[in-house]
Amino acid sequence: MKISFKYISYFFLFILGISMTLTSCTDDLNVTPKDDDEFLSETFFQDPTSYKQVLAKLYAGLYVGGNDGDGSADIAGLGGDFSSYLRLLFVTQEFTTDEAIIAWADGTLPTLNTQTWSPANEFLEGTFSRAFYHISVANEFLRQTTDEKLTARGVDVGLKAEIATFRAEARFLRAFSYYNLMDLFGNVPITTENDPVGFFYPEQKSRAEVFAFVESELKDLDNSLVASKANEYGRVDKTAAKFLLAQLYLNAKVYTGTARNDEAATLCSEIITGSGYTFADVPYSYLFSADNNRNGAQNEVIFPIIGDGNAIRATGGGMSFIMHASIGGSMDAASRGMDGGWQGIRTRREFVNLFPDETATGDKRGTFYTDGQSKDIKNVGTFTDGYAVTKYININSDGTAAQRNDIPDIDFPMFRLTDAYLMYAEATLRGASTGNIGTALGYINQIRARAGAQTITAPQLTLDFILDERGRELFWECHRRTDLIRFGKFTGGSKIWQWKGGSVNGSATESYRDLMPIPARNIQANPTLKQNPGY
Repeated sequence: MKISFKYISYFFLFILGISMTLTSCTDDLNVTPKDDDEFLSETFFQDPTSYKQVLAKLYAGLYVGGNDGDGSADIAGLGGDFSSYLRLLFVTQEFTTDEAIIAWADGTLPTLNTQTWSPANEFLEGTFSRAFYHISVANEFLRQTTDEKLTARGVDVGLKAEIATFRAEARFLRAFSYYNLMDLFGNVPITTENDPVGFFYPEQKSRAEVFAFVESELKDLDNSLVASKANEYGRVDKTAAKFLLAQLYLNAKVYTGTARNDEAATLCSEIITGSGYTFADVPYSYLFSADNNRNGAQNEVIFPIIGDGNAIRATGGGMSFIMHASIGGSMDAASRGMDGGWQGIRTRREFVNLFPDETATGDKRGTFYTDGQSKDIKNVGTFTDGYAVTKYININSDGTAAQRNDIPDIDFPMFRLTDAYLMYAEATLRGASTGNIGTALGYINQIRARAGAQTITAPQLTLDFILDERGRELFWECHRRTDLIRFGKFTGGSKIWQWKGGSVNGSATESYRDLMPIPARNIQANPTLKQNPGY
């Protein structure tokens, strides 16, 4: 039962056309509509199975960039491989930080390595448009599933109840996209199912207004999402909404100027003690292996982006990109469960230095491949400059092979319980009256014990320690840029890493780069959009 949704999602992604009557919000964001007569039309929804098909499209779109995987892309201007939601999140959250660097010189990609991007960056444009594309699909689905429309189509009571759950999940995925847009770009338009269909320029909202919208949606979804752990594997529940709300509150000072640490600590405590998700009592490596949906790791993963070698036809999207691009040099691709490497992603020396023993005989999370690799990155375009990372592996935890070696089975852990432990500790250190230092210390030492790292004492539990520990535990899970900004260490000179600012030893960058620019092509399409300061 729990595996079935994985196959439904990708199967329907491949066979469905993408079309809808789009608002100009999505037209203006260079979203390419297809086949207006097939998808999200009145005729399409006459089929009772269509409702789950659209929900499947929303979930599957987190991994792949188009209907046939890498081919027919949802977003104009970028191929289906480059425009995968997960791939774009990884590019923006990791390449811009000390955790990752990529050798490739595709278009404006190198400027993300060096924090020298401009509004003309096509990868930022892809990120902006991908998120709004997801929002547009969710909005049209919500328009087509009102009680009035369902009644007019003769939908029976049982299916109506199921569709109500689908609507809640669509709203969550829409909130997830707005959260990412707010985090990356700040002031962005808000459109919902209540906006008109037709040509109009959607109004840009302040970051605080987007924050308030996401907060309101997530709080309201506690009434309509299914109970914690009651959904099919790969679909969200109440705890996913609570987790995203905790993230929102932890970053509230950045987004609105007002700290919300009490609320963050309270929500994390509720997730830890009352959600049914549990800290996985398995080796750390199990969390990132091909069978992480069934080897015990799934007990702590609240929101996975599911991967399946047999069901997905996307060699360049999602985890396939992360796996292929992180293999090169003298690495044996077969030992990683893959058919080859693309000589792309490594990590930087400053991140390696977070691990006291870089050969990982102590902290098992320090998974670096060093044979033939130099720790120092003298040439960004040379894969062997910089240690390679072997956190993810397309081999089952018992050593058996995954289904395929070209597309991995690994599920990407977008939200996991361990992060709630870390958020609770950070919110407590930031003064949350609802937190307890002793409890926070216990959570941190539980994380470190699983990793084989030494436990710490209360005086060692500082905010600087938390930032480093988040890096050690959550690296390459699309958190680092947001974390560094929250700690005031993304731009400026308080934290320097190789090639930050464009020089081999790194240099300070301008603080305005804590926000990405609104992409130039999107401003051209919607001239009411205002550019972020500095760009």
